[in-house]
This record gives sequence, structure tokens and C-alpha cells, in this order.
Amino acid sequence: MVLRSLWMRMRTGRAAFSTSALAAASASTKESIPPPPGRSAFARQFVFRLLGLATWLPVAIWFNTTVAEVTRIEGPSMYPFLNSRFNESLQRDWVVNRKLYAQEGLQRGMIVFLKSPYHPEVVSVKRIIGLEGDVVQTRKPYPTAYVRIPAGHMWVEGDAGVGKSLDSNTYGPVSIGLITGQLTHVLLPFDKAGRVKWWEYPVDDRISATPGF
Repeated sequence: MVLRSLWMRMRTGRAAFSTSALAAASASTKESIPPPPGRSAFARQFVFRLLGLATWLPVAIWFNTTVAEVTRIEGPSMYPFLNSRFNESLQRDWVVNRKLYAQEGLQRGMIVFLKSPYHPEVVSVKRIIGLEGDVVQTRKPYPTAYVRIPAGHMWVEGDAGVGKSLDSNTYGPVSIGLITGQLTHVLLPFDKAGRVKWWEYPVDDRISATPGF
């Protein structure tokens, strides 16, 4: 009986030792394997990206407001130079509107964005026909055949022609201060993409040397 009791104690000690060893080995294995990335890592990455976006967003807004922006041309008043396919598919051109120094270096033939004299909340796209001091041959419905452009003003028209554009032939010379941008490049459609060659547009034949002005 004594031997049997001793044998049972030895077996119990071996079992306890084996269990402890296995537990220690299991704990060591768990400590050596790094935990998989959890929600906290994803949250940190999301916050970093959000902060980056918040940093660049004011810069993008400032650039679009002050320097330049990509905009879509609405309506057919500048047809056929702009929106040449408007009557076929209502396809609209996408252009660059340069706002920085928009009221400087103006020349006849340039295309500008300007606030409508009748509705300042509306921005129109027109071509400069005459600048201050020029005597411009007008079109209907302007009441006189010629008009001299006063200082600080210009004469603008749409390319679409008489009756298809609300321009200086309706409201007369407009203040240069209404200009908000210059159309410098066409982006879409691709077959028209490139710099606007405003100097190739014939406007000099509208400038008159009529006596009496």
C-alpha cells in the first residue's frame, strides 16, 4: 500500500508538471506572435488621411476662387467657337477660367467671364470686341450704328450673332470691373483641346474711324 501511494504521488506530480509546461509553452507562443491589426490601426490611418484632406481643402478652394478653375460652358451664345455640338447632342465644352489678374492685359478678341450688368449673380461668357476709346460698329437692337467706348469700359458680344446672345448690343458698354476671369484653354472635347488663340479672331473690322466720334 505504501508503494502504491508513492506511485500515485509521482504520477500526480508528473501530470502537474506537464500541464504547467504546456501552459508556459502556450503562453510563450502567444507572446511571440504579434496581434493582427485591429480597428484602432484603421482608425488612426483614417484620421491621418482625413487630416491631410482637411489641410489641402482650403488650398484647393483658394486656388479655384483666386487663381483658376475648370468650368463648363452653358448655352449656345458663343456658338460655333464654344459648344459647337450643343444643337446636336447638348454636349458642353469644358474650359479653363483664369481668375488671377483677370482684368489686366485685355485685348480685342479675348474671351472673358463677366457678371451680367442686369443680373450680377449670373456669370456670362463673351468676346471682347472693343476697348475704351474705340468706336465700335454696333448691331441690332442697339439704337445707334456706332458707339464710342468710355474709359474703364469695353464692348462684348457672343459669337452666335444677332438675336442669339444677350450682350453689349442690348445693354451697351460694360465696366471692366465686371470681369471675373479669362478663358485661356479648352479642355473638352479633345478635338478642340488647347490654348485659345483669341488673336486669330477678326474683330478689327468692327472698329471704325467714323468722323464725329
